[in-house]
Amino acid sequence: MGQFYLSFTNLSLSMLLTVGLVLLLFFVVTKKGGGKSVPNALQSLVELIYDFVLNLVNEQIGGLSGNVKQKFFPRISVTFTFSLFRNPQGMIPFSFTVTSHFLITLALSFSIFIGITIVGFQRHGLHFFSFLLPAGVPLPLAPFLVLLELISYCFRALSLGIRLFANMMAGHSLVKILSGFAWTMLFLNNIFYFIGDLGPLFIVLALTGLELGVAISQAHVSTISICIYLNDAINLH
Repeated sequence: MGQFYLSFTNLSLSMLLTVGLVLLLFFVVTKKGGGKSVPNALQSLVELIYDFVLNLVNEQIGGLSGNVKQKFFPRISVTFTFSLFRNPQGMIPFSFTVTSHFLITLALSFSIFIGITIVGFQRHGLHFFSFLLPAGVPLPLAPFLVLLELISYCFRALSLGIRLFANMMAGHSLVKILSGFAWTMLFLNNIFYFIGDLGPLFIVLALTGLELGVAISQAHVSTISICIYLNDAINLH
């Protein structure tokens, strides 16, 4: 379109499918004016996600009233739900793992870092810079500690993205390599190889289950990290 190159990539398709899946789930649960008195499996899943994120916000973010905490709940809930549904997508054959691309996870972590920093300045003003200098520090050490704390704080913009990218990329790569090895060994023209190499196939199946658990747990870890960083910005820990 003119001088702009626009393309619909695997990333776009995968994220669109994730959003569509989440919206479809919530639409099915909340249609006809709300949920049922006796929840079915889908409604129980939605209620479990809601209660889980709400408890995280209440437990990890201190120094605020319940009403103020609720302002952060939608953003954290969207992040957790989106991660919970998109991370395991890579375990589906012929699918695509969005979070295995560092550009995507880096954009997510930078947006969260900028948002948390804005919240800190809105709540504390310029006093937010006191976060860089712990109380009771000797004056000669102050410049070094300020520099160290500044580097540590800025690295938070990378830590979320690196952690998620590294776990998803490493786990998926390991499963793919071992799956290709097991598949090759199973089709060798030797009956003894076929019998003896069922072991690698079972190992791949076990690793697939483990990787599925890692994909789900990374949504939990990322959400806890966001809550901790937000708590630090609000309470200047």
